[in-house]
Amino acid sequence: MADLVKLSPKRERELNQALEALFHGFNAVVAHPDAMLAEQGLSRVHHRILYFVGRNSGLSVNDLLGILKVSKQSLNGPMRQITGLGYVKAQADAEDRRIKRLSLTESGQMLESALSGDQRARFARVFALLGAEDEQAWRRVMDKLAGR
Repeated sequence: MADLVKLSPKRERELNQALEALFHGFNAVVAHPDAMLAEQGLSRVHHRILYFVGRNSGLSVNDLLGILKVSKQSLNGPMRQITGLGYVKAQADAEDRRIKRLSLTESGQMLESALSGDQRARFARVFALLGAEDEQAWRRVMDKLAGR
């Protein structure tokens, strides 16, 4: 946990504005994909699974757990659901049958593309408006918030 620092009232207001901007920006980025997911009884966790499996085809369930930083129990239900819907397939590893390798099906690729495509388009519009320098500053802030 970060050390709590005594902040001046002015600095606290500025940081509260940053928190509010993050909250509202995040809501804007996820609103349309969330609505698309809700139509199918799915949620943001399903989108995360589709996104990371789509970018790392053939990864193991344990690899996905590490990327998402969740427990096996919390991943089990959503994985079962999107596998049952035919969006993700799990195949036994050729060398170690205990390991399941994950990949998106064609319908999974289409859904992931629709969900993330909306978000990529939103980022592309904003980054084009603000320019490369602001985009790089935003990336540096996000990396530091993530502890990288």
